[in-house]
Amino acid sequence: MTHRLRRCLWARQLLVLLAAGIATASHARVLDTSLPSSVAVEAAGDGAASPESMTLDSAMARVLERHPDLKLAGFTEQSLRAAMDTAAQRPPLTAGVLVENALGTGNASGFKNAQVTLSLASVLERGGKREARQALASTRLDAVAFSREAKRLDLLAEVARRYLDVVAAQAEAEIAAIDIEQRTRTVAAATKRVQAGASPESARLTAEAMRARAELDRNRGRREAEAAFRRLAVLWSERNAPVASVTGDPLALPAVPGFDALAQLLERTPELQRFAGEERIREARLQLARSARTPDVEWQVGIRRLQDLSAWGLVAGASIPLGASHRADPEIRAAESDLESVSLERESSELTLYATLAQAYGQFVARKSEVEQSRDDLLPRLARAEAAAERAYRAGALSYLEWAQVQSDTTAARKQQLAAAIGAQRALIEIQRLTGEPFVQPATAKENAP
Repeated sequence: MTHRLRRCLWARQLLVLLAAGIATASHARVLDTSLPSSVAVEAAGDGAASPESMTLDSAMARVLERHPDLKLAGFTEQSLRAAMDTAAQRPPLTAGVLVENALGTGNASGFKNAQVTLSLASVLERGGKREARQALASTRLDAVAFSREAKRLDLLAEVARRYLDVVAAQAEAEIAAIDIEQRTRTVAAATKRVQAGASPESARLTAEAMRARAELDRNRGRREAEAAFRRLAVLWSERNAPVASVTGDPLALPAVPGFDALAQLLERTPELQRFAGEERIREARLQLARSARTPDVEWQVGIRRLQDLSAWGLVAGASIPLGASHRADPEIRAAESDLESVSLERESSELTLYATLAQAYGQFVARKSEVEQSRDDLLPRLARAEAAAERAYRAGALSYLEWAQVQSDTTAARKQQLAAAIGAQRALIEIQRLTGEPFVQPATAKENAP
């Protein structure tokens, strides 16, 4: 029960940390050179979301309540509890009737010389077979309970990934909205230049075409967000769920410990913890195989009716199979081999998880560095360049193509920053799933300022 309680508490902890990993930084003030403030929305717990929006917490709660795999685990547990009751049963008593010397020929014709025996028989189990069966059934039940918690955690991680898809699509639509605003200013400025005879008609038409392209990007982002939300809603068994927006700032990335510190936390991952339960199961199987070395005693008692003498007699008997130890040896060797292989299986899985953690950590560090560099250096420079290009174009010192190129570079930089942030968030979800540690973006004094 201690292990099961620990697993349940750890499952709740991971639910919280996965929710905090995306929906972060309440009332965050985003730089003008980054995504608009409408993307950095309220986090669960720090503020109430709008009626049309959904938080990661609420999405996870729906999945935990409605996903069929979690309900199926309950039936599996009931089946194994029934198996435990079966394992605890003793060998059954067998009642028998034996009629001899009846309906034969000669003196045995009819029932005059018949002998009727009423018997009661059973098996006396030796070597702790019943206890071994109970131990094996109990360890299987514990393993199923752990598997259910592992499945729960995998589902929560999948919810976080699909939720992140919706956040990413919404953010792409927001970037396109910023681009539309920029292109609209360009169209207005180009129209004035054309009317004044300072620019050809092609400049205005090109500006309108670029605005139309930005509108296509925005509409595509909205459609992708709707598709991603429907894919998310499938996890709580809704195929025609009304589309809603979700909350979360993909650019809010927390600090994580060094790789060596994270590697030490791998012992908490379900992929490794399950080997402890598997080892107990195989130990129970070995004990059950060893118990077969001790032969069972088959006993029988009864009474016999001697018809020709009109008398009753007591009958009793016992039998023990020979060669039980020899017959049990192959099963014992197989069980011992399975038990010894657990450590190697665990070592192999640990190496695989270590490589997965190393890959996820490397991706997170690289993507986070890219996001921060774009926020602190690239986007501010492009913002100043765009403002200068707009002033120069309005003053007639710059061509339309040069201003449009700066706008395109700014939009491309925002998209690149968003792609890096989404990659970092995906890597962060995997790191949290493996280590079971919450890494939350701390709120700064500036973010909490009214």
